[in-house]
Amino acid sequence: MHILLKVKGIYKIFGKKEVLKNISFELSSGEILGIIGPNGAGKSTLLYILLGIITPEKGEIYYFGKNFFHERSSILKKVGFASQYVSLPYSLTVKENLMVFSHLYEVKNPERKIDELLRLFKLKDKERVLTRALSSGEMMRLNLVRANLSDPEILLLDEPTAGLDPEYVKYIGDIFKAKAEKEGKAIILTSHQLGELERIINKILLLKDGVILGYGTLNEVFQKFSVSHLEELYFKVFGDVNL
Repeated sequence: MHILLKVKGIYKIFGKKEVLKNISFELSSGEILGIIGPNGAGKSTLLYILLGIITPEKGEIYYFGKNFFHERSSILKKVGFASQYVSLPYSLTVKENLMVFSHLYEVKNPERKIDELLRLFKLKDKERVLTRALSSGEMMRLNLVRANLSDPEILLLDEPTAGLDPEYVKYIGDIFKAKAEKEGKAIILTSHQLGELERIINKILLLKDGVILGYGTLNEVFQKFSVSHLEELYFKVFGDVNL
């Protein structure tokens, strides 16, 4: 394994509120990092900073040993992102959407890549359907297809199983595990489905009010807080708060 992402001392302020405070962590190839915390903890803000959508007040980010703030465009070609909050043009079909993004991402052999990913995420039968006609779960899977078009080295996933039927949650989790274990991809994800999250992640970052309360491998963090599973850890650290 080698380090693909290094985050050092990130601070972010909105108005008078400090929403991220001294955030530091590393991500290596083959690792799946789960960012866990209650609503308002700063999870999505952190992902948007890692994408360059939001600029921090202070801190450093290095992808592949390169300074993100100096080489953002070239770095983002190797980073994929999917979120339940991202909408695609409703007037285009599933395949038309993917062809547009394939052009933007300069994907080689786009027809072949799109077909491969539509089959992987079980959307092949929807390729000619207008995006507006998709269910929330199908839209999430389409976003996951889009995020993988450029074969990124790092995936940033904000609630990637949101809206998915139970039959797909485990299936999508298995895809993530395979990408990390067999292809050496690095993945950061947020999720409120703690049982499924525990099954696939190998590192964890606990975030509350913009502060890291725990970070490390699952075993390291479980030992630190004297717990045996993720749900127990969540309620011990965060108490009875909303997921």
